[in-house]
Amino acid sequence: MSEVVYLDYASSSRVDPRVAEAMLPYFKELYGNPSSPHALGTRMKGALEESRAKVAWLINAEKPSEVIFTSGATESTNMLLRGAAFRSREKGNHIVASKIEHISVLNTLKYLSKSGFEVTYLPVDSTGILDLEALKASVTDKTVLVTVGYANNEVGTIQPVKEIAEIVHSKRALFHSDATPAVGKIPVDAQKDGIDIMTISSWDMYGPYGIGAAYVKKGSRMEPLILGGGQEFGMRSGTENVAGAVGMGKASELAKLEMAGDAERIAAIRDKMVSRILSEVPYSFLNGHPTKRLPNNASIRFNYVEGESMVLTLDMEGIIVSSGSACSSKTLEPSHVLIAMGIPHVEAQGSLLMALGRFSKPDDGDRVADVLPRIVKGLRQMSPIAPPEVR
Repeated sequence: MSEVVYLDYASSSRVDPRVAEAMLPYFKELYGNPSSPHALGTRMKGALEESRAKVAWLINAEKPSEVIFTSGATESTNMLLRGAAFRSREKGNHIVASKIEHISVLNTLKYLSKSGFEVTYLPVDSTGILDLEALKASVTDKTVLVTVGYANNEVGTIQPVKEIAEIVHSKRALFHSDATPAVGKIPVDAQKDGIDIMTISSWDMYGPYGIGAAYVKKGSRMEPLILGGGQEFGMRSGTENVAGAVGMGKASELAKLEMAGDAERIAAIRDKMVSRILSEVPYSFLNGHPTKRLPNNASIRFNYVEGESMVLTLDMEGIIVSSGSACSSKTLEPSHVLIAMGIPHVEAQGSLLMALGRFSKPDDGDRVADVLPRIVKGLRQMSPIAPPEVR
């Protein structure tokens, strides 16, 4: 049987063996509470702070203390959006977001809208780029927070983050960016990009699950989400997950050192695969921006065929892909991202997300391109909506 081709790195990534090796001692001989004053506690505190510094180095935070460890990206997003909104209530109650934010952002905004905040959702163009003119028109003196993802997790489109930050700051609002899909894959510079608060994930850069980070720029006012013993500079109480933090720190270090090489190699595999698919499968189209996109992302839609059917058929061929965001997979509705980009519902249902990663091999893309034309043709032959000329 052929080796499995894994192209679902947008949903889950394998822990880098070097990360696992760095973590292993903290499950065995290294232990102790980092808040304790004794020698073991001091050693754990040192490991925690070293890891914090590595995450700060990856995103070019001014100070390591601007990095707050959490249980993952979803907690970070909740902490940042809710904390910033409630802390700024005396200024106003208006929040602005794009229509293509991750479901964790959208659901947190729904919660805030029920708590007295007014949320404006801004459109994107057909490639997923935010409408900057709409942003300028929407941000007012009552706007306390704007949230726009650094890059979209489904279609890979990278936003003009610097320009967005300038518009937001012109009204003295806070700028939050969910950078989960981007950090570790492309250079993200918190200072140069003008980001005030940012969501960061560990597993998206081949680190462990159960750990993430929230970047809070010095001076950004924030109410804590979790209260208790005052750990993480009073921003996130609870005894820290030192083993997880060590893993995230090591993953950050590797990403900083290997990002450019990884991106070049992965993009080359991706580009060859996409080129073959678009040329060999009729009525197939690339989703997202053709150049301003993450190097590992290949989102393609196929007319007259259903995405879930392609996912299951490819799975039987030993090829693992997805039809969109795993966090939204429990609904049968088409991707809200594709709908916001103006893609009709029936076409949006026929999308595949193929996300490559550090462990992708040069022939992985060829494996997909070799079988996909046959699979799509077979599914179209069974489709009641496919015209005769495409069957």
